[in-house]
Amino acid sequence: METRRKFIKQTAVAGMGLPLLGTSYLRGPFNRDAGDKYPVCIFSKHLQFLEDYDDMADAALEAGLDGVDLGVRQGAHVEPERVEEDLPKAVEAIKKRGLKIPMMVTRINDPKDQQTLPVLRTAGQLGIQMYRMAYYSYDDSLGIEGSIEKFKPAVAGLAELNAKYGIRGAYQNHSGLYFGAPVWDLWLLLKDLDPEWIGCQYDICHATVEGNHSWPFGLKLIKPFINCIVAKDARLEKVKGNWQNIYVPLGEGIVDFDAFFGYLKVFGFTGPISLHLEYPMYDEEDESLAVEQKRKGALKHIQRDVAFLKNKLKESGLV
Repeated sequence: METRRKFIKQTAVAGMGLPLLGTSYLRGPFNRDAGDKYPVCIFSKHLQFLEDYDDMADAALEAGLDGVDLGVRQGAHVEPERVEEDLPKAVEAIKKRGLKIPMMVTRINDPKDQQTLPVLRTAGQLGIQMYRMAYYSYDDSLGIEGSIEKFKPAVAGLAELNAKYGIRGAYQNHSGLYFGAPVWDLWLLLKDLDPEWIGCQYDICHATVEGNHSWPFGLKLIKPFINCIVAKDARLEKVKGNWQNIYVPLGEGIVDFDAFFGYLKVFGFTGPISLHLEYPMYDEEDESLAVEQKRKGALKHIQRDVAFLKNKLKESGLV
């Protein structure tokens, strides 16, 4: 493992001078102010047991986070049907504690969906700067190229709405049989659009799962469109004869954060980080577990991952 990490890191450093990387910096609203560099935000799904916005924001503050990546989708902290009533309340609770809310997680991938306009309009008015999109799925009858052509009108339409409401779309590269998993297909979809309004939420964990050694190529290709990133980690284990991704605390899996942050430093990226903790933080099957017990267990793990992440940012010279 150490030899592989060393190889990738050396390759990354050597590749930083290649024309493929270019000299242009990643676009991002957080490039304007050094004080906004790399705000670490919790994906609020991991605090879903705290339904009250004040309680959720208090926990985020106590965990040492810089902000919240707020769920605005069915079953999340803000239901899309109530976005105009509830999103302002959630934003107020978060900002009242000195935390940032640069981004949100949505189910948006169609400009014609009845929930798209109110969600984007309300979020834009409240100063939320980007949103994670819903995923697309390949249509086997159309093939790869045909499916990408099918997605293009919707993505172009979203880019227009984003420009209107002053917010950016971000498509996450998710491993598995998702469009965008190999990253290059996402670039094919986005390459003719303005990265000011539509782009990628780059997930280094999913990228590593899909391309253990080759992920830097996809990173370089999608570079101009990255407007936020995800931090999480995983390892591969054989479960009942099948290899599966097992999510683990940061630093305990296959993600090479040193190499990844080395690229980000050269790229000049300073955007927000969404922290995901997909591993068990408490016994989720124990229905008798009190909210305070869940909170205690969750905070222990969140604080640990926040400390790891911020330490890596410092070690890499990013902050």
